[in-house]
Amino acid sequence: MRHSRYRERMRSAATTPDAYLESLPADRRAELAAVREVILEHLPEGYAETVDFGMLAYVVPLERYPGTYNEKPLQLAALAAQRNHLSLYLMCVYGDEERETVFRARFAAAGKRLDMGKSCVRFKRADDLALDAVGEAIAAVGVEEYLERYEAARG
Repeated sequence: MRHSRYRERMRSAATTPDAYLESLPADRRAELAAVREVILEHLPEGYAETVDFGMLAYVVPLERYPGTYNEKPLQLAALAAQRNHLSLYLMCVYGDEERETVFRARFAAAGKRLDMGKSCVRFKRADDLALDAVGEAIAAVGVEEYLERYEAARG
């Protein structure tokens, strides 16, 4: 196991994005809100913001694609406050070697240190992120392409 501290996740009981943010301490709320703003500015049409798995989630709604393996909306990205850090989950980068390479290069070009697992980017403050790279990663994958990738991965 990589680092057990990375596996500690705080689950929120909030059911709306605003309630999720309101449940956080002010300093963490401000940091997540800044990243959320970037995501919402770049989120392609057809995705929706919700709370899923106890975190902010940017998903293909079930009305659009009900055929997921777990009967939950298909996530493009998610944003969460963990015990020791904040997390940005980028499923739009995970599993796409070219997009991951570009994402990592954009972080390096911005002079930012990237703390990334398979799809999870860990950070303490929004300023730790290359927010332009985050926005580009979100904007790069439309719903149709994402569904095609998902179905191809499922076989």
